Amino acid sequence: MRVLDVAAVSAWSAACVHSLSVLRPSIDGINVYPVADSDTGSNLLFTMTAARDALASAEPEDTAEALSAFAKGAVAAAKGNSGVIMSQVVRGIAETAAGRELDGPGLAAALECADRAATGAVSRPVAGTILTVLHTVAAAVRDATGSLEEVAATAARVAAEALEETPKQLPVLAVAGVVDAGARGLVAVLDALSGVISGGVTEPEHPLEAHHHHTIEAPTAWEVMYLLDGVDEKSLPALRKTLSGLGDSVTVAGDGAGGFAVHVHCADIGAALEAGIALGRPRKVRVEPLITPTPVEVGAGIDRSVVAVVHGGPLAELLRAEGVAVLSVPQGGSPTVEEMLGLINEAAGHHVTVLPGGRRLTAAADAAAGHAMAADRDVVVIPCVSPVQVLAALAVHDPGRRTNDDVVAMAEAAAATRRGELRIAQEESLTWVGRAQAGDVVGLVDGEVVLIEPAPASETNLVAAAVSVLNRMLALGGELVTVLTGVDAPVRLPGELADQLRLEHPEIELTSYAGGQSDAVLLMGVE
Repeated sequence: MRVLDVAAVSAWSAACVHSLSVLRPSIDGINVYPVADSDTGSNLLFTMTAARDALASAEPEDTAEALSAFAKGAVAAAKGNSGVIMSQVVRGIAETAAGRELDGPGLAAALECADRAATGAVSRPVAGTILTVLHTVAAAVRDATGSLEEVAATAARVAAEALEETPKQLPVLAVAGVVDAGARGLVAVLDALSGVISGGVTEPEHPLEAHHHHTIEAPTAWEVMYLLDGVDEKSLPALRKTLSGLGDSVTVAGDGAGGFAVHVHCADIGAALEAGIALGRPRKVRVEPLITPTPVEVGAGIDRSVVAVVHGGPLAELLRAEGVAVLSVPQGGSPTVEEMLGLINEAAGHHVTVLPGGRRLTAAADAAAGHAMAADRDVVVIPCVSPVQVLAALAVHDPGRRTNDDVVAMAEAAAATRRGELRIAQEESLTWVGRAQAGDVVGLVDGEVVLIEPAPASETNLVAAAVSVLNRMLALGGELVTVLTGVDAPVRLPGELADQLRLEHPEIELTSYAGGQSDAVLLMGVE
């Protein structure tokens, strides 16, 4: 059975350099920040050329040594975000080779290891990028039992297919009419591997047709890269968190021998270096201006986007179905600065309106809106303390309206929406309407407790409590009631509530959705 040997690794390294040199002009033509580096093709070529040279000078005796030298060379010279990620692809394959032969199943295991290594190095993985393509490849060959040639061919084919899907997974790519540049480089590397193993051609097999190049007058941020030695691996999460607070495209990638390549896009060069100095010994520092192109425009001359940050997976899916870019945050958590910057910077257009579904989410959005890495965007945050206000704002959003008028309309709709909640008391507490015991149903209107329904929280009690809360809210008027059910809400609760409300308020329109929140059984809004 054929296995990957030293000669094949050497031929693969040369084929990678050749393929990337051919593709470099086309890949550099894709310049959609922050999805890709401004010179992704050049960065990938630089990284893999250095890796090839490191392999050639190592004179390895076996496959594991060859791949280890190849990986260390890639990590040490990794340039750009895509270069760092590609170095981790090679590193993952090298780590697998240290413990087994790279036959067909071995290559499949190596690609899975590469997927884990590359994803683990990135602070905030983004769908529709090189990481998505790599993950798709790893999933496709998992548990493969075919020959080395078959597994390599499958990996190259699946990567090319996944590449074509990237514009559907990341709106900024679709608007620009391009595929992900880093992912295109990965396809070239896997094409080269398949070609070397099969003995066939090593020219880039899959063409690149989409080009879209943006130009700007001056850099607005910096790409900071350095190698970091002498650092305790337990401190790496803290380093990633610190760098994520400075900017985005954060990667901290290991070489498997105690060294790490650090990469971040930020506006504060000194702070990025100080973060490394605090933990270890930075060396080979490289700082380059990050040329950020003018944000791509949406069709029909409208240069703006609306995005949202919410708790609850079902609610996030509901908003995505309406064409809104959404950041879903675990219940009780807050998004990082990098996550918020990613949401803002990946949106199309100069003007970005952010709809946060809670007080803490609003504070996080405000912090990101004033961040230096969002300086080229006109970011407006519409304060919302409940997801029902997000839905109310989106209900009046009109892309055909003037930007300022649209923002005012959404803000007024959110502010005019009264909000109610049903929660299950977790412990005994004293409220304005009496003492609540653990297990009681607690009703709130605009954050104030207005009702306590004694336990148990049965479907009947929940319906009665919801109707009582809504009656208080509707006493001041209203035409539309929106209900978001939580993860603990009984399945029949929305229907029972609709029936009861129809009897008491036939003039009211009720709409129910699955919200997926875990802190409230029901969230209610009255417009």
